[in-house]
Amino acid sequence: MLGDEVSKPKSVGTTLARFWGYFKRYRLGLLLVAVLVVAGTWMQVRTPDLIGQAVDCYLMPASTQALGVNLGAAEEGASANCWFDDVPADASTSLLIAGLGSLMLIILALYVGAALVGGLQFYLMSWVGQHVLRKIRVDLFRHLHRLSIGFYAKQEAGDVMSRITNDTDTIQQVLSFALVHVVQGVLLLVWIAYTMLSKSPAYALLSLVMIPLMYVTTWWFSSQARKAFRQARVEIGSVNADLQENISGVREVQAFGREDENIEQFRLSNAANRDANIKAASFTSALGPGLEALGYVSMAIVVGVGGLALIGDGQLLGSTISLGLVIAFLTYVQRFNQPIMQISMLWTNLQNAVAGGERIFGLMDTEPEIRDKPDAIEMPQIEGRVELENVSFYYSADEPVLNGISLTAQPGQTVAIVGPTGAGKTTIINLIPRFYDVTAGRLLIDGHDVRDVGRHSLRRQIGIVLQDTFLFSESVLENIRYGRPDATDEEVIAAAALAKADSFIERLPEKYDTVLGERGSGLSQGQRQLLSIARAALADPRILILDEATSSVDTRTERLIQGALQKLLAGRTSFVIAHRLSTIRNADQVLVLNEGEIIERGTHDDLLAAEGFYHDLYMSQFRYGAELTAEDPEQGAS
Repeated sequence: MLGDEVSKPKSVGTTLARFWGYFKRYRLGLLLVAVLVVAGTWMQVRTPDLIGQAVDCYLMPASTQALGVNLGAAEEGASANCWFDDVPADASTSLLIAGLGSLMLIILALYVGAALVGGLQFYLMSWVGQHVLRKIRVDLFRHLHRLSIGFYAKQEAGDVMSRITNDTDTIQQVLSFALVHVVQGVLLLVWIAYTMLSKSPAYALLSLVMIPLMYVTTWWFSSQARKAFRQARVEIGSVNADLQENISGVREVQAFGREDENIEQFRLSNAANRDANIKAASFTSALGPGLEALGYVSMAIVVGVGGLALIGDGQLLGSTISLGLVIAFLTYVQRFNQPIMQISMLWTNLQNAVAGGERIFGLMDTEPEIRDKPDAIEMPQIEGRVELENVSFYYSADEPVLNGISLTAQPGQTVAIVGPTGAGKTTIINLIPRFYDVTAGRLLIDGHDVRDVGRHSLRRQIGIVLQDTFLFSESVLENIRYGRPDATDEEVIAAAALAKADSFIERLPEKYDTVLGERGSGLSQGQRQLLSIARAALADPRILILDEATSSVDTRTERLIQGALQKLLAGRTSFVIAHRLSTIRNADQVLVLNEGEIIERGTHDDLLAAEGFYHDLYMSQFRYGAELTAEDPEQGAS
């Protein structure tokens, strides 16, 4: 899992500000969304007022005329605030009905318009949100390629993948739906409050008396939900890490009969994820009913206070109260409660998105351990002189790996590095292409400190064949061409022939066009290694690194490619790590490492003659091979 410095929670404002950095390029679309939000909000605010006017301006006068009764303040001066100002107070019933019909058509048009505007703003926001989501994923993927090898040595691949997939999915709904509804809800609340205060300040204040309590309730539940959602994002990362690890290692799982144990571990990871999501859902589900109950209290206040005023003299703290105003305020409060509930529910979703955004931006903020200097130069064409000057390296402060290593490889020389497991062989070859930086000392290539040159200009002139070969789910042709995309098909085929891979490629169903499975499944380990050697041959590097390049092929195949390797190594500075000491007899110099130090150096023959550490290693392998041959001639030959 990512460390605390990466996963440390940020504030909602900080995370939303990071999101805004992605939205800025779509200002025109957002401006149009804003216009639609204002138009839709105006339509929603206007309809309750028109409903109140329908009561005071048309229904009440019509009722007065029909019943012949005096309804007091409700009818006095009603027409003064009507949509159609030319409606007289003593208008005929037919005129009132006509006016009411016209007003109903206007109300209907506003409802239809609000629905159309809402649909259009949802589409535009979805369009903007999807483009923003794509940019976030691309930026995150680009950043992952800039992170150093050391980062991936410490982190679980499944958790990193979860940040690209699951965590970005959590913000998708917010970017395309929830965010615009929150903004519209806030605008609606402000507009309704202003409208109510302009009509009757005292009545409005009494109607909105529950708002502070609603705010406190929303704030507390949201803060708790954000903590729960953040934990849920961490747990789903663990689930993905377990899933990725067990699928990748399914062969080992089945070989050691660990299915039941792994299933139990996965069950526990899922249980933790379930519990975290249930906890988050409990806060989310409790918030809605709580706000709804407070909303009903507000509606009761509106009806109770307004009803008492109507029963009396129609006055409330100096304001005139009519039946239409009571109905309008009742509709306003209902409308007011709806965005509050909607915002509160969407706010919990926003907490989930913020939790995902914290993990995404936390990963983006992870600084690569290996970076180019601001004044880094392009590495010129490499001749191949490699020097390590008193180099030491530590993976951590208390974990020394190399101590005072010094060596010089002249252009075209082959340097073999041997020693027991953990001696530091692989660390040396990781320093040359600058996968790691030296802790002390200097590593020079053609006199240039590798820390002073651009990484890409350095690495494109270095070829690497690793013990653990990685092939992509592409054709054989494209896998070989990976290190040199502009190579022709003929050059790819020539490289395959050089690596002695052409014979088995020709037996594949589609030959060079055969699409390989994940990590080259369907090929033997030796065949995958041959393709890796062909890839390095095609790239034509000036410095070549072979890390147990022939360890996965049998002795017969190894003999076949030794000649190809000699051609491949010719004219190049090469560093070869090999446990089979018989494969490095022709090396120009052999370095013997033990516990991070070079304890012997020389040619193969010189070191044998010295009868030291190297001599003991070589003779132990020779005796072991002789014992295998005596027990099983076929095995010894293979």
